[in-house]
Order: sequence, then structure tokens, then C-alpha cells
Amino acid sequence: MKRNPFLYISTGFAALFLTASCQKSFLDVPVQGQATTATDPNLAINLVTGVYNSLYNSEAFGGDGGDVHGISFIAATNIISDDADKGSFDSDQPSLKDIDNFTTTPTNNFVAALWNGYYSGISRANQALAALETASIDQATKTRLIGEVRFIRGYYYFNLVRFFGKVPKVVRVPKDAQDANTDPAFQTRAPVDTIYSVITQDLQFAINNLPLRAQAGVGHANKGAAQALLAKTYLYRKNWQQVQALTQEVINSGQYSLVPDYTIIWRYVGNNSSESIFETQSGTFNNGDIAVGGYATWQGPRVGGKGGWTDLGFGFDTPSQNLVNAYEAGDKRRASTIITIDNSGKHVGTVLYDGFRIPSADSVQNLYYNYKAYASENPSIEPYLGNRDKKQKNVRLLRYADVLLMNAEANNELGQSGTAITYLNQIRTRAGLAATKAASQTDLRTAIWQERRIELAMEHDRFFDLVRTGRAAQVMQAAGKNFVAGKNELLPVPSLQIQLSGGKLDQNPGY
Repeated sequence: MKRNPFLYISTGFAALFLTASCQKSFLDVPVQGQATTATDPNLAINLVTGVYNSLYNSEAFGGDGGDVHGISFIAATNIISDDADKGSFDSDQPSLKDIDNFTTTPTNNFVAALWNGYYSGISRANQALAALETASIDQATKTRLIGEVRFIRGYYYFNLVRFFGKVPKVVRVPKDAQDANTDPAFQTRAPVDTIYSVITQDLQFAINNLPLRAQAGVGHANKGAAQALLAKTYLYRKNWQQVQALTQEVINSGQYSLVPDYTIIWRYVGNNSSESIFETQSGTFNNGDIAVGGYATWQGPRVGGKGGWTDLGFGFDTPSQNLVNAYEAGDKRRASTIITIDNSGKHVGTVLYDGFRIPSADSVQNLYYNYKAYASENPSIEPYLGNRDKKQKNVRLLRYADVLLMNAEANNELGQSGTAITYLNQIRTRAGLAATKAASQTDLRTAIWQERRIELAMEHDRFFDLVRTGRAAQVMQAAGKNFVAGKNELLPVPSLQIQLSGGKLDQNPGY
């Protein structure tokens, strides 16, 4: 493993780029090169590809290699919420149990992996942007690539600010170790408003300079993705006018539509569907054996007896009974979201969509599993190269239904209930449900929040929605969690990062 030459020279710089040299990429490009070498156009383009590769970063068991969309991400979005429980057997991965129960400490290895993974991705983005400044490629291509990189950097900061609140604002490559040691940006946490400003500027640049989906190419960031993510950013800032305007532009673009059959959205046949706005790519994109490591296997049913397993998975991130009970009668989405294990005692077994039969309730640790994360090993249904940790699973990060619900929420807050109801009912109709009966602004607000929970269940948004709407303490405490208001809305800053900064990074309240 090639080490970053600056890895241990400085405190804050080492903290932010702790894992930069540990990331593996089929390109094998350096993430900490000298900007002067970026005059080679191939290097600049390879660095951009490396930024996309950082979306796949995942580290088994919360190691120091960093995690972007692996088990640490799953834990800090799904498991932490009332939609899911840790799952598996009780003694396996106690640090995940801590996240589930809100007993997380600053030494939690999965939280540390999140910090490392996201700043490693930001490091790659900054390196690519520095290289592109002097790259000998045509201006149109250069501008488009800058837009793609800034979209991903904006996405990374959007997640970081939701996870940790204040975080270091690192938007450039340091000149050397002395620069990293003297610039406070590398060692201190910037205010939340400052980070949101970075996100907004990055995404607005992407909007102004990226083509629509039809012209962008499969898997590439595009104008609609940037508009949708910026709308989501404004959703957290309660800037309803901007949310309404940006989501309406996405709707009016004609680039997206709801997939008629909700069940296929997360399957291979649903990759890059008309509903997909942005998703990680696997299999055919970049090369044949690249995917988010462990995304499917961490969450797959743990088959083979209590504590045993097959290649299906380890059984974490199980849908909660609370979520199961939240569905209306006749909602088609439940069966597409939750694998329900046959518990009839007849031992007929649950049959999954690809024909795989889970023998009986006695053969698994839990009675519910995340269907959206399931990846088939039947090569006639989904490509499978035999690497169980990199099953060919695209992770959906933004989709059109989310845009419709954001538009509905914004319109309701702006007093335009008619439009809000129209978009809300589009979602409900696909789910096989009757039109909403909500009429007042208050009732409609509650109905939209509930629809977001069900439509986007197990898709990494529920906890953040509870926090942004001020309901986290009430809902999580009612679910029996040890949630402390004013503390557990955020994760702790990893203690190692504070140590590496020489104490210049401060801790979140309550930790």
C-alpha cells in the first residue's frame, strides 16, 4: 500500500487525509500529487475518474480505510432511525448496536470510518480540481468535468454537515505540510452556514455547467442531479421558494418519470431507470468488478441457522416492526421494501424474486430484511462475478419520487396546497393507494412527511428527515431509543481526529 508522503507530518492535515493513500482504485492514480503534473490531460481525466471511484469507498467493520456508502453509511442513516434495527445476533458488531441505541461515543469505529471516507473523497475532488485548472484539454470538456467533480464534493459536504454539523472547510490542496499546519481550515470546524455555502456554490456551478441527463452519459453527474441535490440542500434550510423552483425545473425538464412498477427500482433491471437521478454505478461502468463493497452482503438475510450465514449476507440493517406497522393496508411498497420471513411454522420458506428460497424462520436470525439492498446471485437475473463483497448493486442516491415529494412539501409550506396534493397523489397512486384526504396545511404536512417515510424507506433519508423537521427526539424516544435532544441529532467528532488536530477540532455537545 502506497503511503501519502504527508500522512504523518502534520496534525490536522493527517486527520483529514488519514486514508487518502489507502483507497484502492483500478486506475491506481495518486490522490496527493503535485498540481504541476496536471498539464497531462490523461492525468486530469484519471483524477476525475478517481473522484467517482471514491463513491465506492467502504471499509469492513469500520476500519480506518474510510467509508462512504458501506456499513458505516448504512448505520448512520438507516440503523440509527426508527425504520431499522441493527439486526443479526446481539453480540455481533457492538459498535453498530451503539449507533442504533444512541450510546455512541467519540471512539466508535464506524463513525470514524465515515469521517475518513468522506474527507478522503473530498481530498480526491480537490486534487482533481487542481489538476483541471491547468489541464491541456478543451475548455468545454474542462468546465463539464469541473462541474461533475464539484457536484460530488457538494454531495460529500451535504452528508458531512448532516452527520456532524460543523466540519472543516477543505476546498483546496495544501501546498505542503507547513501550509496544512498553518491554515486553520485544515484543523478547525467551520460553522454550519459556511459549509452550506460551500455546498450551494458547488452545486450551483454544476447546474450552470452540466448538461441534462440525456446528454451527460450514464452514471455522470448532470444538471438535473445538481438541481435535485441543491433543492434538497435548501429543504434543510427551509428555503421553500428555492426548493419549489429547483424541483419544478427538474419536473419540467422532461428527463425523469416515475417507474410504473415500484418493485424493480432497486433491481438490476431498474438500473439508471427513468426515475434515477443519480446512483452509483457497478458492473458495466468503469470495469466489471467495481461496486460499493459490502452494501448488499452486510444487509442480506443471514441464512444457515442462528448465527450462520450463506453468501446472502450478514443480516444487519433489518426493517423494524415500527416501519412494518407504518404501511397502510394495500400499499404495494411494503412487499418491495421488506423481505418478510415465513413464520407460519409450516417451513415452506420465503421465496425471493429471483427464485431463491429461504428455508424457514428457523434458518435466519431476524424476521425482516431490506429488500432494496438484496442482490441476486443468479447470473441470468443480475451479473455476478463471484466477489461476494462487491455484488453488482447500484446504490440509488437521488430519485424522482424524492423530487416530487420535496416539491409537494415546498408548495404546501408556501400555501399552494392544490399543487402539493397533485404530486403527493402521484406517489400514492403508484403505490396502489387512494388519494390523500389531507386538506389543511397542517394535515397535509403530516401526510407528506409520512409519505416520505414510506416511499423512501430504507433509502438513508428517514433519520435526517426527523432531525430537520424537529421530530427526532419525540419519534425516537417513542420508539424506545436512548435519544437525547440537543445531542443525538449529530454524531460525535471522532476522538482520533481531535487528537490529530492537537485539540483544535472541538466536539459536538453532549459527547
